Amino acid sequence: MRGIEQFKTHLEFMTLDIDNDWETPSGYPDGIEQKIISGRLDETNKSGIRSRLLRFKPGAASTEAFVHEYWEEVMLMAGDLRVGSQYEESYAPYTYACRPPGIHHGPFKSDAGCLLFEIHYYDDADKK
Repeated sequence: MRGIEQFKTHLEFMTLDIDNDWETPSGYPDGIEQKIISGRLDETNKSGIRSRLLRFKPGAASTEAFVHEYWEEVMLMAGDLRVGSQYEESYAPYTYACRPPGIHHGPFKSDAGCLLFEIHYYDDADKK
């Protein structure tokens, strides 16, 4: 990807404050929160890249499937995650997904709570 440095900066190992600065992303239900680690995603201009943590508090759930115009890579780091209209598929830590733009996924629920590491990005090749 060309021009990634306009969205990401060089960071060396640093301790993340895992207890503070969480926010509910726009359009998400209460109990699901994000913490942006680095980068920026510009959904209006369909450019950028970001790394974030996403956490579900115990019992938190979405009710609708998600679909977006950027790539998404997701690693379930801790807890449990249930997926599907009836939350029929269950996943444990160290489960990974890579989704291209336009893929419907979810809804999601976590019984005990979970922590996800996600990378979202637009592919410059998709613009050609």
